[in-house]
Amino acid sequence: MRDVNDRGTDWFRGVYARHFPDVVRYGLRRLDGMAAAEELAQEVFLVAWRRRWEVPARTLPWLYGVARRLLANHWRAQRAVPPSGELTETVGLDRHDGIVRLMDVRTALGRLSDDDQEILRLVGWEQLSLREAALVVGCGSATAKVRLHRARRRLAELLRERPSPATSVDGQLGGVR
Repeated sequence: MRDVNDRGTDWFRGVYARHFPDVVRYGLRRLDGMAAAEELAQEVFLVAWRRRWEVPARTLPWLYGVARRLLANHWRAQRAVPPSGELTETVGLDRHDGIVRLMDVRTALGRLSDDDQEILRLVGWEQLSLREAALVVGCGSATAKVRLHRARRRLAELLRERPSPATSVDGQLGGVR
């Protein structure tokens, strides 16, 4: 393991090469477009370089935490609501079940609070352990476990509320009037 005092350009290049794609994917799940996600990743690595003496050995959760705080600051500054991922497109019977189910999950996820969305994304999409997710959101492992459990329960409830794809919003089969 490298000494924390050995945090020069070689150390940074290694961290950058290993985790830049991960941070870009993190951004893609929260922002519109590759350019915005790459810009976020660049800002994250700028912070990592400036604070390289503080970066722990498990760098990825720390980088996600930086990205999360940068996004929160951006949204606060813009006074805008973060993208929810909610899809409002009406789904017809000719769509594949997998696509319909994905849209259902994304719509339900978009209806959850930002905190619920974040813990689900960190564990589900970013594949972080509960301990790592807790580090990102700034709480203890036990609290993260409770938040994850509750977020999953709320997501399941929202998914149960959704009408079947064969029933349109007006309650008629297949959207036929």
